Amino acid sequence: MRGRFLSLEGGEGAGKSTQVRRLAEALEARGIPVVLTREPGGTEGAEAIRGLLMQGAVNRWSAHTEALLFAAARADHVEKLIRPAVESGSWVICDRYIDSTRAYQGAQNIDDAAILALHGFGSKGLLPDRTFILDLPEGAGAERAHARDGGAHDRFGARGPDFHAAVAARFRSIAAFESDRVRVIDASRSKDDVTTSLLDALADLLP
Repeated sequence: MRGRFLSLEGGEGAGKSTQVRRLAEALEARGIPVVLTREPGGTEGAEAIRGLLMQGAVNRWSAHTEALLFAAARADHVEKLIRPAVESGSWVICDRYIDSTRAYQGAQNIDDAAILALHGFGSKGLLPDRTFILDLPEGAGAERAHARDGGAHDRFGARGPDFHAAVAARFRSIAAFESDRVRVIDASRSKDDVTTSLLDALADLLP
């Protein structure tokens, strides 16, 4: 049987990586085979592009170049890891996917239709079966990320509060217009409560 493809999205400090692991543990406890991955990254080629995207000065790349690099990394990721794993029956859980590109590069005035066109070409338009957006009040994510990283941010985390507010607004807009696929999860609560909400919002897909 075909597996499922899940993605977790959200701004800096939302707890995506933690919840990816917790969700995987919960699914594995139900006997479901799980593959964990991340974007950008997940394959050798995509991880090489990750280094280009995440390191260096904030202005190292333009928003257009970022969109192209993310699309290239994702195309390799989908072809070599995500699609084969799902077709083999595994559930793939990805820490960020296309909606992060739509939010982060969209916040820099890259047209959503152009991002989705790149995705259609590079990754044949593959979308998750379910996407969870971990949502936090304005400013809370930055505080968490600072505590986690000790002030050492990547190219995206280093950007100012107006940028991150615009990213959050993009995520909420995606959720509002694509409610069949996307669920918004209040990430301000305890880790256990967030994991429970993820499982509740996944109940209709569980075997």
